Amino acid sequence: MPQGDSLLPWRNALGNILAVLEVDGRPKPEAIAKAKECLAQFGLRGFEKSYPFELSGGMRQRVALLRAFLAQREILLLDEPLGALDALTRAELQEWLCSVWKSLRKTVVLVTHDVEEALLLSDRVLVLSARPAKVIAEFLVSKERPRSRTDPQIQGLREETLRSLQKAKAYEKVS
Repeated sequence: MPQGDSLLPWRNALGNILAVLEVDGRPKPEAIAKAKECLAQFGLRGFEKSYPFELSGGMRQRVALLRAFLAQREILLLDEPLGALDALTRAELQEWLCSVWKSLRKTVVLVTHDVEEALLLSDRVLVLSARPAKVIAEFLVSKERPRSRTDPQIQGLREETLRSLQKAKAYEKVS
């Protein structure tokens, strides 16, 4: 899933969700049934006929995420899926994404510049250098979900992660 929601403006929410199922060649009745089955879980029930311009930023992201989940790929790549959202919506969708992940149990690779987001949502955090990207640090997050921003373990990992990023920037200036 790219950074933006990439919704088709001429299709309503359900039509945007069905797009991935149509591309996969699934029969339309089956695709509609599967999409409708997931609408409530993604907080979209009642908005099936709404067009992208009628949806909030968070709802647009949920439509895009539902479309990505329904693609039924082994690995789901989310590239800054919440980056364009305001802080409150972002925090709300982080919690929501965690609960959806827990029920669907997909392997997710999350790309984010938000250290806290990475620690709240991930089991393993890789810190990359600037181009060409190299892994400069790895952190395992063993804390059970849901995780709290104020948890001492999360705060400690946050500080370690930020220190590794500072070291990487210092190294880049010297190189």
